[in-house]
Amino acid sequence: MRQNSRVEQAVGFLLGLVDGETAERVRARAGLPSPEQPGVTTERVRRAWTWATHLPGSVTLWILENDDPGLNALVWRHIPADAGLRRAIARGVPFGPGRTGTLRVDRPLSGTEPEIPESYVRHGLVGSLREVGSMEAGRAAASMVLTRDDWRTVGEADGERPLPGYARWALSVRPDCPPQIRKGFGAHAKFTHRLRRAGVYDGPAEYVMSEKPAVRVLEVLAMGHVLFPARVQEAEDALRPLVREHLGDREEAWAVLAQLLETFHGTAPELVVTAGAIV
Repeated sequence: MRQNSRVEQAVGFLLGLVDGETAERVRARAGLPSPEQPGVTTERVRRAWTWATHLPGSVTLWILENDDPGLNALVWRHIPADAGLRRAIARGVPFGPGRTGTLRVDRPLSGTEPEIPESYVRHGLVGSLREVGSMEAGRAAASMVLTRDDWRTVGEADGERPLPGYARWALSVRPDCPPQIRKGFGAHAKFTHRLRRAGVYDGPAEYVMSEKPAVRVLEVLAMGHVLFPARVQEAEDALRPLVREHLGDREEAWAVLAQLLETFHGTAPELVVTAGAIV
């Protein structure tokens, strides 16, 4: 079975939010293929990363939450600038909620941990963060925060005496920073803007409602049942009312949506509403 194109995947994800009869009729009208079988999607993911090399930080985290060594190795190749996540993957740190112990690490990743910062060797975890005076130093110090205990230690230290601004910034844009600790680092508009630039979201619902372009977001979500099965329903639940209200069983609206996808620069909700309004 062939792999569906990015537009076919994106439309297919949205069709999964309406009833089966409507979806089948729309596929026939628009000339869309049947949904990919799970095995085909899995093979697509494992054989070749089909998106741009940069994934939003939170999407990366949702994939890592599977604690699947094979997916971890795939993610490793696409986060070259995130020393913290790379270090955690190389050490077998689990990301799934409630998981403990150490994960198996694929052999090619063994011994490939990023260099340990000199400030950490001299001052330890909290001490190196308190020494931070630049963004580069902040990223280096933050890369040593790996486990839940590390995050707890950092949160307590910041509560006792606020860490330097660059340290807080570097920690907050880590996608694995616990929400409660991130909240303690700041909540003003400029802080939120930094999180968005880093691709950090509260969850898949916020991601699908605010990230753009729509075709890229929907393409990612179309593989969600393989990449982050425990989280993809949150995105589906957020979009389902809009899809049913603005597209529903109107074949013409679905055809317009498919035509718009490649060149539409807005969010997925904006795409759905626009397609419905045009018809």
